[in-house]
Amino acid sequence: MSVLRKFMNANVSLSKWFDRRFLPSTFLVDGNKDFINRMAPSYLQQGMKIYDVGGGKQPFVDVNKKQQLGLTVVGIDICQSELDRAPVGGYDETICADIAKVEGFGDGDLVICQAVLEHFKDTEGAIRSIATLLKPGGKALIFVPSRNAIFARLNILLPENIKRKILFSVYPSTSTAQGFPSFYYKCTPNDFIAMAKQSGLKEGESRYYFISSYFSFLFPVYLVWRFWIMLFKAIAGRQAAETFSMVLVKDDSST
Repeated sequence: MSVLRKFMNANVSLSKWFDRRFLPSTFLVDGNKDFINRMAPSYLQQGMKIYDVGGGKQPFVDVNKKQQLGLTVVGIDICQSELDRAPVGGYDETICADIAKVEGFGDGDLVICQAVLEHFKDTEGAIRSIATLLKPGGKALIFVPSRNAIFARLNILLPENIKRKILFSVYPSTSTAQGFPSFYYKCTPNDFIAMAKQSGLKEGESRYYFISSYFSFLFPVYLVWRFWIMLFKAIAGRQAAETFSMVLVKDDSST
């Protein structure tokens, strides 16, 4: 292990220690893990038809769980080669398309969309399309990083080649799963609630998260960022979230 890698690992450990020692639990919940392990699984029910938006080669529901609950899963991704790499039996059907341009049949019980919509310029179109996939009373489970997060702002400002180089240098494990261009268009809690309403969806459960790991490799920077997050939350509430999850429910009266 290089000296630089040891230095960064030590800073990550120090950042985690600071959080555990000094911050309330509100600031400690990892949004992506909470969505994957707790929030989304709690909505899975026997016999559902699920649209997995952006799952690609990694369907959200594993094959064993899919078979156990008798689920029908349709994978939607902009890249056919990603869909083709999914485990055998992971999808019952695949649709290669830009989610913002999909016109659904209104037959889905659930739409699951994890860390996808920040990569689209037409977030409004994506929300409208998601609404067309759902039957009345159906639910869209969405996890997304917020445009208001500092890492998102930096992502928007930095040239693509530079930010990819930084990301992969600091976090080598992300090279196979992250690094896609991100736009964060209207990716804030208030924007999502407004877009949902315009598309015949209403806000159900929402969870807001105030932690991310992007600055933990350098503790002094991380410390400044954590104080900023606490101040920002005190001023802006949910709009200060680094990431957030929402359950958007299709109105029974929607057509």
